[in-house]
Parts: sequence; structure tokens; C-alpha cells
Amino acid sequence: MNNTPIKVLLLDDDEDDYILIRDWFGEFQSDYCSVEWVDNYQAAKTAIKNNEFDVYLIDYRLGTSNGLDLLREAQEMGCSAPIILLTGKGDREIDIEAMKAGAADYLEKSQINAPLLERSIRYAIERKQTEQKIRAQAALLDIATDAIFVCDLERKILFWNKAAEYLYGYSREKAIGKTISQLWHEKNLQQIEAAQNTLIEKGAWEGELHQTTKSGKNLIVESRWTLVREFDHESQTILVVNTDVTQKKLLESQFLRAQRLESIGTLASGIAHDLNNVLAPILMTAQLLELQLKDERSKKLLPILINNSKRGANLVKQVLSFTRGIEGDRRILQIRHLIWEIKQVVRETFPKSIEVSTYIPQNLWTVSGDTTQLHQVLMNLCVNARDAMPNGGKLSIAAENMVVDENYAHMDLDAREGSYIVINITDTGVGIRSEILDRIFEPFFTTKELGKGTGLGLSTVLGIVKSHGGFIQVFSEVGRGSQFKIYLPAQQIKEYQEEADLEFPHGNGELILVVDDEDSIRNVTKTSLETHNYKAITAKDGIEAIALYAEHRDEISIVLTDMIMPSMDGITTIRTLQKINPTVKIIAVSGLATTEKLNAVTDIGVQAFLAKPYTAKQLLQTIGNVKMG
Repeated sequence: MNNTPIKVLLLDDDEDDYILIRDWFGEFQSDYCSVEWVDNYQAAKTAIKNNEFDVYLIDYRLGTSNGLDLLREAQEMGCSAPIILLTGKGDREIDIEAMKAGAADYLEKSQINAPLLERSIRYAIERKQTEQKIRAQAALLDIATDAIFVCDLERKILFWNKAAEYLYGYSREKAIGKTISQLWHEKNLQQIEAAQNTLIEKGAWEGELHQTTKSGKNLIVESRWTLVREFDHESQTILVVNTDVTQKKLLESQFLRAQRLESIGTLASGIAHDLNNVLAPILMTAQLLELQLKDERSKKLLPILINNSKRGANLVKQVLSFTRGIEGDRRILQIRHLIWEIKQVVRETFPKSIEVSTYIPQNLWTVSGDTTQLHQVLMNLCVNARDAMPNGGKLSIAAENMVVDENYAHMDLDAREGSYIVINITDTGVGIRSEILDRIFEPFFTTKELGKGTGLGLSTVLGIVKSHGGFIQVFSEVGRGSQFKIYLPAQQIKEYQEEADLEFPHGNGELILVVDDEDSIRNVTKTSLETHNYKAITAKDGIEAIALYAEHRDEISIVLTDMIMPSMDGITTIRTLQKINPTVKIIAVSGLATTEKLNAVTDIGVQAFLAKPYTAKQLLQTIGNVKMG
């Protein structure tokens, strides 16, 4: 205790009791306490509200009022000073209610004496100071950017900070008391067991953990564990600090990949000249022999030699185009003409079992590019689509104008804000397996049989598109098909067109339920809606969406739901929502806008379909159309 006198206020409507308690204060071992007296509820309430005293002694019986009500009001007012309730003999239930309401202590009047009163006030002050220190420490942990939690040796959560809530998606109330295995999945359980053994032996452990949350989100964390021994040295807990390095690892992977591609490019460039020197005389000699040889058998073999020499020369050119980012002659061109040429080639050379369709708006913007290289991009993608449809199917080539805004750019790491021409090449082929989708642009990676592919087609496509300042998106479902979206920066966009794109339809405070398993998409969609006068609540999967809709059914105007999610997919979610409310308005969202998918959601009564990623304007226009419908 410090030397500053402690100001105590006594609330008691009996003056005799005040005189008795005042006399007890006079018997204290030191003069560290001073006591004042009020005899009515309102005066005590005013003193508490103004934070005038360090400790409050409140009698339970106050005529028509009681001290327990004042105690509860004090807690609601945020009273930081300890309150001690004075009760009659045998009022056990009142004592229990007082402690539940936040009383620092309770004293039975019949048993109070000077030493007991002094001790109660001392302990109340010390306990309050300790609680304030603990809250201050907890507050510091809550503002930390790292996920910090404490668990016992059985991995049951005892403490959970705000950053942990954000990272893992569980509130403090839901996390505390649960084991780690109930909250997320560890990819390598043997690593966890070994880490705990090291922790027990050495008192600390640190390493990299790969985790999958309940929502299916994959995390990479740098984890630091410290063994905390309590004062009795028998009970032990583990302090865990986890730093989310998922994005950092992704960028490192992209950097290493870029370095690897650069190394391959340097190697390829170094041998390309020699390869051309080898192939050129072979090709020229073969062509000369074709004119001179009279032997029929030799004449049949020479075309094979010539064709393969040409193929080798084209392969070298393709490698150089990819590795060195050859720019060629750039000029302002209209993509419409390129698509028309590709369509003619496809119709003449592709199997008749493949149906080709195109869509090109009349007001399509122009791009600055190399005609030959962009022709190669479209041709490579169309050939891949053909190979993915050995039994026939549908090939669609479409183009559109698009302004990529901040909302859209947040959904794609490669996207940048600006005006683009978007070329969509969609097939109904076999699709691409998810485990190889991230590798399809790697040089020399191919799933085709030996001799039927070099693995350089998509690498070349990526190199050319990037050299034009663009980016690529790929969406695919096994057995359903694939969609490649090529974004090329648009040129000479008139100012009035850009201004028109910035005019957004606003809401009138309607509540939108956003359902998506991707945190970034949920957050940026919610922000966009709230920016334009909508309200939004979010769910990470179909199960959570159903619970939220059941709770807020009368308030929710529209449900915006992804089609591919863990736990419960979009179709099941939509059908369940329709059982709850047959008139519910739903916008389906997917990264692969195939005809089959559009038909599927239309068949079950969905009002609109929105392809991911989407701009804020596309989102708001779709919602506006559904509202009007």
C-alpha cells in the first residue's frame, strides 16, 4: 500500500451503524483510510458516477432500494473502484449474488470488527490493482499482430488473443476450453509430437507449421512455444506465438519460381544460337536433296526430315519468345480481327465435333501489341482446348471491355487497377486437376503423352501476356472444362467512358448475406457493399450461412453465395435456403462461368450469376438488377 490516503464512502441509511463503522476506522493500525457517509441511494450513485472514492461500503438494505441494485448499476457505469457489500446475518443467497455482480467482498454486519474491516479493504484494493495489471497485459496481447494463446499440456486453450480470433476465425468464447485439434488441423502430427517433446526437455521450441482451419483455409505459421511453469513448479502451460507467413511464403515461392525461370531462360538463350546453327544446314540440305534424289523411298523419307527440322526451329523460336520476352513490333490493334482469324483457322482445321462460337462487342477497345505474338497466344490456348476435347465439345472465344477496380485487384495477386480488354477462351473438355493447376505455366511441364507436347505452350503464353503488361486467370473443373481469361491493357480509352464506369448504383441500407470460404473475397465484398450504402454480414461456408439466414431471415434482402465451398457446396446451400424461404433472392458466384453451371443455377431458381473475380460495379449492378426483378 502506498502512503496516499484511501477515500472510503459508506452508504447506510442508519446513522448508528455509520458511527460504529467510523469508530472502527479509528482503530486501524495506520491513518491510511478516511471514511465519508451518505444515507441515500442517489447520493452514492452520483459519487460512483463521478469516481470520487477509492472504495465503497454499501449496505444491502436501503429502505425501498437495495445495495445489490446499486452494485449492478455501478458495474454498468464502468466503476473501477472495489465495492464491498454489507449484509445481514444469514443472507447467503444475497452474498452469492453480490459476488456474481462484481462485488470485491461481502461482510456480515453481525461479524464485522475493526481488524476484519481493515483486512477486507486492503485485500479489495490489492485485488483490484492486480486485476488492472492483468487487464493491461491482456490488452497489450490483444493489440499484438501475432496470434498468441496459452494452452495446457493436453493442448486445451486457456487464453486467446484478438489476433488469434482473426487468424483462426474463432471468438475467444468459442476457443477457450477447446483443444487445438478441435479448432484446426495440423498437417504433420509427428512434427507436433516431436515439438512438444523438445519443449518439455528444453523449455522452448520454434519452427514452421502447416495448418488447415475448419473453413478449409491453408495457413503457414512461424510458431514459437515457451514452457511456463507456475509457482508450485507442478502445473505447466505452453505460451504459443504464431506469425502468419502464408503470404510471405507465397511471394518467396513466386520469387524462386521467377529465379528458376530466369535461369532456364539464360540457359535456353545460350544454346538457342547453336541449335539454330545445327538445324539450318540440316533443313537446307534436306531441301536440296529433295530436288536431286530420284529414289522413291528416299523421297518419302525426306519430308519427315524437313518437317521435323522445321518443328525444331519453331521450338527454338518458342523457347526464346518465352525466356527473353521478345517484344516484336508493337502497334495499336483491334483484337476483334485476331479472334476472327483464329475462328477461321479453328473451323478449317479442328475436328467437326468441336463447335466454335465467338462474341465480340462492337465497342471493343484497342490494345498495343504484337500481332504475331498475340496470335500465338490465342492459337496455343485454342489448340489446348481442342486436345482437352478428344470426343468433341464446345469452344467459346469472347472479348469484353473491363475496368479493373480496387475491389477486383484485391481478389487477384496479379491484377492491377486500370482498363483492360479481356479475352475468354472456354472449353467443355476434361478440365485440369486442382493439384497441377498451379504448375501449368511452368516450362516443360506437360500432361500430354510423350511426343505430343513440349510443355512450352502455356509458358510462352504467360511470357507474351506479361510482356504486354497483362495477366492471366485460369478456372477449371475436372469433367466440366476450363476457362482462360487473358487481360491486356487497353489503349486510348476516352475519358467519358472511364467516368461512366465510376458511376455505381447505391443501396438503401438493405442487408446482404455474403457467403464465401475465401477470407479476402468476403472482406472486400463486405467493404464494397458497405461503401455503397448496403449492410452486409458474412459466412465462411453453407452451414454458417443457413444459421445466419435463419436468424436474420426478415432482414436479409439478398444472398450472395459461392458455388464451391467446403462442408456444404453452393447448390446444397441454395436449396436449403429455398426450403426456409421459397422467395429468397440469391445471386450465385463462381470462378468458372460455364454454360452448364449457368444452366444449373438457373434451373434451381437463382436470380443471377456473377463470375469471380468481379468489380464493385459488376457486384452492385447485379444486386440492383435482382432488387428490381
